[in-house]
Amino acid sequence: MNTVAVIDYGMGNLRSVCKAIEHVAPKARVQLAASAADIRTASRVVFPGQGAIGGCMTALESGGLREAVLEAMHSRPFLGICLGLQALYDFSEEGGGTPCLSLLAGSVKRFPAEKMTDQATGLPLKVPHMGWNQVHQTSPHPIWNGIPQDTRFYFVHSYYADSADAPDIAGETTYALRFTSAAAHANIFAVQFHPEKSQRPGLRLLENFMSWDGKP
Repeated sequence: MNTVAVIDYGMGNLRSVCKAIEHVAPKARVQLAASAADIRTASRVVFPGQGAIGGCMTALESGGLREAVLEAMHSRPFLGICLGLQALYDFSEEGGGTPCLSLLAGSVKRFPAEKMTDQATGLPLKVPHMGWNQVHQTSPHPIWNGIPQDTRFYFVHSYYADSADAPDIAGETTYALRFTSAAAHANIFAVQFHPEKSQRPGLRLLENFMSWDGKP
């Protein structure tokens, strides 16, 4: 059976992620995974989350989930959403500085207040970046199948991923500056936006993930 573990570490709107996956893959078994055993027995893993990266890292450690998550990142189709993207990098500026999982080279930075101006209109931009914005696909990937170039997805975040390794970048978005909004590395695909809140394109992305074999 196609089983998917949605990592439950006490942060984020996990139920909406589960419901969206159940909608696109009604024959799959979707479970909230609050234990290492739940993660290790799933055929694919989703790492969602909203909130602070420091709390996320602490929760993974205290819940005994960190090692199981790292194992899944090296072995099975793995999807990161929002914090699940940011946690893949080396370091985040949030919370005075937070070491992350170092699966991808680069860091997570706060949108700089002094640069938050719309390049087209000259008007100030708010932080957090909240609402619909385009994702420009920078490299082909099975997760992008059936999703047109520059499709709009739904974002909610104050920090952005600054990838140090260009081949890891699968999509970029502009909000005063250009940032990594999708990353891909081996069996990992991760996005800054929320596919579960992005209507038809988001559901298509989740459907693609549920049929993906983990190969680029």
